[in-house]
Amino acid sequence: MASPEHHTRFPTAAEDKESHEAAAQQASTPQTLSPSYRLAFADPDFLLRRELRPTRLHLELLKAELLLQEENIVSTIVVFGSARIPDPATAAQRLALAEKAAAQAPGDPAAAAALARAHRIAANSRYYEVAREFARLVSLHGQRPEARRYVVVTGGGPGIMEAANRGAGDAGAESIGLGIVLPHEQAPNVYVTPKLSFNFHYFAARKMHFLIRAEALACFPGGFGTLDELFEALTLIQTRKIEPMPVLLFGEAWWRRVVNFEALVEEGVIAAADLGIIHFVETAEDGLNAVLDFYRDRPSPNSWARGGTQDGA
Repeated sequence: MASPEHHTRFPTAAEDKESHEAAAQQASTPQTLSPSYRLAFADPDFLLRRELRPTRLHLELLKAELLLQEENIVSTIVVFGSARIPDPATAAQRLALAEKAAAQAPGDPAAAAALARAHRIAANSRYYEVAREFARLVSLHGQRPEARRYVVVTGGGPGIMEAANRGAGDAGAESIGLGIVLPHEQAPNVYVTPKLSFNFHYFAARKMHFLIRAEALACFPGGFGTLDELFEALTLIQTRKIEPMPVLLFGEAWWRRVVNFEALVEEGVIAAADLGIIHFVETAEDGLNAVLDFYRDRPSPNSWARGGTQDGA
């Protein structure tokens, strides 16, 4: 039985859709077969029109939001990192193949370059295990059914993302995957909780869902996508569009080699205090402690976690 606040004298949209389709099948005429006769909300061609882009954006924001609310997820730990960093065993296998190819083609620049990349990936594959353990540790905190905090969320793909979803599973916890439709489609990794596996068309809607409930951001080595997501979060924190949170960069040597943060201060384009947003960490335990220390003397920044009903986004 519907609760009083949901009671209505009108038929539901699902009921009207069912009766509309049944009537159209019984009375197949040029009128009922015309696309204009379809119910607007049940007309895919209409919903995909360029003019409906604002509606599609709204739907992408709303669908995930409602389902996460229904699962009582009030805060998340976001894990970013390369889709191209596999687990150590896979990386070792690929390195062996690259070594074999290079040995069979001595002097081939392409084979030598591929071998060098394979060596780097093999070295960086340790971050797969660090991400997995970090996700396991944070998933052990705040998993009360009525208000679930520290739920791991990733982009749902392979590599570091797979490691984090896998680590949450190691702790017996559920985790979220926010996928994105790309020209070379990849299925979600098998460790994402199926009912929390989402797919997006718009990067903007996906990025908002990464940060709406975030209590911490853990960034592992990665490429353009990882850097994009990291710097967007840094910008929002710097400009106070979102409240402060710990931004963890795993692997200080890697990050300092790729990004010269101090040079930004020296050039006068950021303030020295802005470097305080970033926390370099090496191990899963370092990452967990950084999160716990950050919130030890301050409340969660997330209004959902405070029991509010508005997120301000």
